[in-house]
Amino acid sequence: MSTDTGAVTPAVPDRTPPGERGFTRIADRVVAKIAARAAREALTPLPRNFTAPHATVNVRPRARGTGPVEDSPFARARVRVVLELEYPGDLGARCAAVRRRVTERVGTLANMEVPKVVVQVERLRLPGEHQGRTV
Repeated sequence: MSTDTGAVTPAVPDRTPPGERGFTRIADRVVAKIAARAAREALTPLPRNFTAPHATVNVRPRARGTGPVEDSPFARARVRVVLELEYPGDLGARCAAVRRRVTERVGTLANMEVPKVVVQVERLRLPGEHQGRTV
């Protein structure tokens, strides 16, 4: 006679500490997309016909055995954001807002330390200027 009642036994949860389960690597291009999106968020509303900000990133993994694993960033990201801004305007304040937002979003979404964000203003546009022509 079988004693199988058809009940499914629950899976035993993994009791391995989080720091010993494996390694997560987030690609540079993913971090660059997060940074570009954060720059757009900091500049909203983005004026019509402006080129969306783009970012380049260099990610360095945290060296093993350099401190506690839980709640600490697992990598450092060096970020460069290239964008267009309206002129006249407070360029310093706009760039500072981009730096703050990029640092916050990359830190939150990718769990990376961002020691420095370089903001490169590629072009200043006057009101009414569209794609290189003045209207």
